[in-house]
Amino acid sequence: MNRLFEPFSGGQGGSGNFPAVNIWTGADDALLTAELPGLNPDQLEITVKDNTVTIRGSRETEPLAEGESYLRQERGTGTFVRSFALPFQVDKTKVTAQYQKGILQLTLPRAEADKPKKISVKAG
Repeated sequence: MNRLFEPFSGGQGGSGNFPAVNIWTGADDALLTAELPGLNPDQLEITVKDNTVTIRGSRETEPLAEGESYLRQERGTGTFVRSFALPFQVDKTKVTAQYQKGILQLTLPRAEADKPKKISVKAG
């Protein structure tokens, strides 16, 4: 079916893989980047709860002038939701978000309480 008629959708099927996302993790934080060309930052909502980060957004249909019609339309419109579980709890007070050149970048610091603790072993 022509993608013109498919809105963004959440979940794993269909167009539910929008936006494309990469996630890197380290000892102290995770970095998430998402490809979101053509959106304004005010069209995005990012939430963090425990170890899960959720990205919600919407892209409006571009208005056509009277008498115009699409010859080809591949960029989806509508709303989308993607959620990702990280391998650690996130310190939501220290999360940062930047949007530049169509790329959303989230820095998700690991909560202090979730960081591994080194335990000294005493002899005797």
